[in-house]
Amino acid sequence: MATKTKALPPAGVDLTADKITELYMHYCLENHKKPESVYLFSKGHGFAEKDFYKFFTSIESLERRVFVSFHNLAVNLINQSGEIDGVGFRDKLLAYYFTLIEILTANRSYVVFALKEEKNKLNGILKLKEFRSSFKDYIHEISDGYLKAKSERIRKAQQDALEEGAWIQLLLTLKFWIDDESVGFEKTDLFIEKSIRATFDLIDTTPLESVIDFGKFLIKEKLK
Repeated sequence: MATKTKALPPAGVDLTADKITELYMHYCLENHKKPESVYLFSKGHGFAEKDFYKFFTSIESLERRVFVSFHNLAVNLINQSGEIDGVGFRDKLLAYYFTLIEILTANRSYVVFALKEEKNKLNGILKLKEFRSSFKDYIHEISDGYLKAKSERIRKAQQDALEEGAWIQLLLTLKFWIDDESVGFEKTDLFIEKSIRATFDLIDTTPLESVIDFGKFLIKEKLK
């Protein structure tokens, strides 16, 4: 009887948080479920359980860090490219969205597994808890100086609303992208452009043509 070959880390490669994350994602996709325990996951991949705990406290903590790693990669790629040097908040946000979606698309099978197949929607949101924190920190960073209220108290309230609103917008974008069946996810690109434009038109209290345009787009695509 043939024995199942263990998925060992490549020879000469040190075990890292990124490597464990990669092995975890492959395990989920190949087995259609997450590992039952740290012990079985570690043993199945040829490293000691104690080495897992150098980076993560549980399977659940590893699960939550996957989306943080996507976020960190997006931010690093943007910073390395230098494309957002000297541009405003709006363009920085657009660059982030497009970069993140590109990364998620490269890992689409796992993202759909982690979010769409979760029967308990609350569990799906909990997987994004640490990602939410990192994302809001990034929004705080790239929106520095954007809000002009003279009152510190009002400015803080506006900033909190801006960060929370950006998170809700990102969740809507993720949902649209997961459901998007267009070639190359071109409708998601259009969704991002329209939603960002509409959001900033609202913030800047400029004419609402783009908001209405975005609303028609949502109705057409039946986003629920």
